[in-house]
Amino acid sequence: MRLILALIFLATSSLQSQTSFDFLRLDISPRAASLGGSYVANGDDPNVIFYNPAGINSLEGRPVSFSFLKHLVDINSASLAYSHNFESIGRFGAAIQYINYGTFTEADETGTETGEFSANEFALTIGYSNILDDNFNYGANIKFIYSGIAEETSTAFAFDIGLLYNLPKDGWRFGISILNLGSQMSSYFDKQEDLPLDMRLGVYKKLEHTPFEFYFSFNKLNEKDDRFSSITAGGEINLSKTISLRLGYDNEKRKELKLGTSAGLAGFHAGIGINVSDYKVDYAFSSLGSIGAMHRIGITTDLY
Repeated sequence: MRLILALIFLATSSLQSQTSFDFLRLDISPRAASLGGSYVANGDDPNVIFYNPAGINSLEGRPVSFSFLKHLVDINSASLAYSHNFESIGRFGAAIQYINYGTFTEADETGTETGEFSANEFALTIGYSNILDDNFNYGANIKFIYSGIAEETSTAFAFDIGLLYNLPKDGWRFGISILNLGSQMSSYFDKQEDLPLDMRLGVYKKLEHTPFEFYFSFNKLNEKDDRFSSITAGGEINLSKTISLRLGYDNEKRKELKLGTSAGLAGFHAGIGINVSDYKVDYAFSSLGSIGAMHRIGITTDLY
């Protein structure tokens, strides 16, 4: 029964969006996911390259982060993000995002099994960010996107652009980004499909004299009919230099995953971060209500 619900969820999500490469909307980073994906105003994690390329200019050192997502049924995803600053040139970032949908039985028109096939997608991203003005950063990504089902493939090029404004003394950051601006180079069908364009506006606030950090984001602002309907929020409590607890909420996911009159815990996220020596280990739990849950784990360090 869970398998059927999972397949229905994946199918309806694709139909509602009417786009290709929807894996780009996934929150792979456990820290970002546990905050509901409200990461457009982040400035201390190399995974911000997936949400706002302007955020990488606020990073220090040469941070690298690996994340793994255990999705529904046999679907698994992983990502790798890295950032490096070049003096007098600016900060560059690089990332790869990959998803594998598992193995499927292949059959002909009579139903006779002829073998197996697999499906997978990935995106390669190169980003750049620099200072526009005092406390004001800009950034841009270029990405190559690939999708393959059995012997059929689809490819695309896309761009991300973003701005990030910092008020470090007051503990504020404001971010805006436009993700996945581009088009398919080759498609599965004769008709070209749209990429999952996403305009985001977010804010971060470190509450003074407390260990609490708040994240908030408006997503999909480019969708005229449903503008301001996709909202995510999250909070991070730093209990010590070693342990952080996180909670997040996604109102759109809660609506999509509601079955009958109940949504259970759908749309809610929780996570923990542990600093061990020079490594940050993160875990996130994301509820999908009656369908199940997703688990993410990641590790971040600085290569100095």
